[in-house]
Amino acid sequence: MLLLCNSNLIAQRVMEPIKFEGKAQGTSYHITYYDQQNRNFQPEVEGLLADFDKSVSTYLPTSIISRINANEPNVVVDKYFIACFNKAKEVWKNTDGAFDPTVYPIVNAWGWGPGKKQTIEKRLIDSILTFVGMNLIELKGNSVVKKDPRVALDFNAFAQGYSVDVVSDFLSSKGIEAFLVEIGGEVYAKGKTPDNENWTVGIEKPIDNKETENPLKAIIKLENLAVSTSGNYRRFVIIDGVKYAHHINPKTGYPTQNNLLSASVFAKECITTDANATGLLVMGLEKAKLFLEQHKELEAYLIYSDEKGNYQIYETPGVKSIIKEAE
Repeated sequence: MLLLCNSNLIAQRVMEPIKFEGKAQGTSYHITYYDQQNRNFQPEVEGLLADFDKSVSTYLPTSIISRINANEPNVVVDKYFIACFNKAKEVWKNTDGAFDPTVYPIVNAWGWGPGKKQTIEKRLIDSILTFVGMNLIELKGNSVVKKDPRVALDFNAFAQGYSVDVVSDFLSSKGIEAFLVEIGGEVYAKGKTPDNENWTVGIEKPIDNKETENPLKAIIKLENLAVSTSGNYRRFVIIDGVKYAHHINPKTGYPTQNNLLSASVFAKECITTDANATGLLVMGLEKAKLFLEQHKELEAYLIYSDEKGNYQIYETPGVKSIIKEAE
């Protein structure tokens, strides 16, 4: 998870920052920006986030995605759904299926969605896997076409990242040149603070902890850049003494189990960082390294455990200039 750092978010002598926070998508959001007109956009932002949920929240039975999952006829998708669907197809192809929003029925079976948790058996997982795959669903115009009616979508693995982009685009449209938007730990930072400093956020140590913030592992300086962190230390269950994280491998139907503990991805859009961070965590360290070598448009900071259980770091070349180890 990404944590906001206070060092560059204090009041500046040149201009006071506008800050507000709230709840959205089952999590919290924090927004800071500088505006010479001193406008407060919280009502507009909360309206945007509410409209966003009406499109892609699986926790709202009346949302567009929920109605599609329920096979309601004649559902017309909107711009939010289209953007998520197209990004899902893109990342699904790029990651060779490591990222796949059609794992939704399996996510529910494991108890990590709005559906009722089921007793996990190989027979159940194998039966669900027959209708998992982004190749089984298409977008034609403003309508979704399924090859199997049991196919269901879950954009939660990257919807928060896209909502960061939606809010960021709104602030930019209002002429805001310096801001930091964080929703559920996904972040986009634009410009610099009035004292010409980059925005500062922190990456947590991947310590198993469902409730409170962890100590920082690294500090990041951001300018015109998005970052998302996906980890296996927040949402997990222990079954018969074995830890199962909430990231599902779409090829097996079971939670991923590898030594990659945390994946932070950097790019120009938060929808891209959020989706790929999930994909990297599913891949595991070695496949993630190969993937990043082939996708130079992404930068990444990976935390993994070695054979002795100690933290080790893998980072792409572009990360070295913006990140440092926390003291």
